[in-house]
Amino acid sequence: MLDLQNKLDGTRELLLEKLSHPYLLEHVESPFIDDDRLLLLTSLMEQKEVNQERAKNYTVTTMLLQIALDTHEQVHNSQTGEEDKSHKRRQLTVLAGIYFSGLYYKLLADVDDIEMIKLLASGVKEVNEQKILLYQKEAEAIDKLMESVKLIESTLLGKVADHFDAAEWFEFASNWLFVKRLLSEETRFINSGGSLVFNALKKIALPKMDQSSTELSSEQQKYLLTICTRYIEFSMTQINAALKKLPGMNNLLMERLDLIAGQHQTMSKKFAEEG
Repeated sequence: MLDLQNKLDGTRELLLEKLSHPYLLEHVESPFIDDDRLLLLTSLMEQKEVNQERAKNYTVTTMLLQIALDTHEQVHNSQTGEEDKSHKRRQLTVLAGIYFSGLYYKLLADVDDIEMIKLLASGVKEVNEQKILLYQKEAEAIDKLMESVKLIESTLLGKVADHFDAAEWFEFASNWLFVKRLLSEETRFINSGGSLVFNALKKIALPKMDQSSTELSSEQQKYLLTICTRYIEFSMTQINAALKKLPGMNNLLMERLDLIAGQHQTMSKKFAEEG
């Protein structure tokens, strides 16, 4: 466990080093590093016994691409009369996303792995296609919406799993990341009355409602939360099923998984009490 923690620390340190661009960091928000995603990638590499330096490079490049995709989500469309400072910040956020994604090509070129470059490039394309569906609320069924969310969260990691012939890892990790995203969306919806996923869900589940309205009755809120909870609980069963195919899972992963399950149980209890 200590050895794995050392690997995580070393990889995170290298990732922070790559993300450190003084001018960009002065003007845009510091990039968010998803430590769960980092743990999943590092654990996958360790179980597949990938050379440590190569594993670190693969992990950092995948994380950089994910951060680039997430950074682009922070960009808001310019508004009439937008202040110069705000406009500059928006432009720099776009540049930051391009900068982070560009770093991955250099790192993969250093390990001379054309196949991985192709896999991750196709992954970026697939993620962007699913984001269009989500942002434009084009999904016509709840299952399709949830599948888009799941693919947005897990496609890049899935490409790495494909590279190492680790389908069982993708089953495990994709459900893990999907649950995390839904819990985040659920929290945002409860606290503010809306979220990207819940707004799209509202359009499908409540088609007769005025979609421009942000006001929901308690029954409508409960209905949407019940749908989300159903998908979370199903994915938790999928995680447990996948774990049976992955013996010897490290303690760090299991401890983190317990925390996520606990978070869901806490929110479900709170929802039941307030509902």
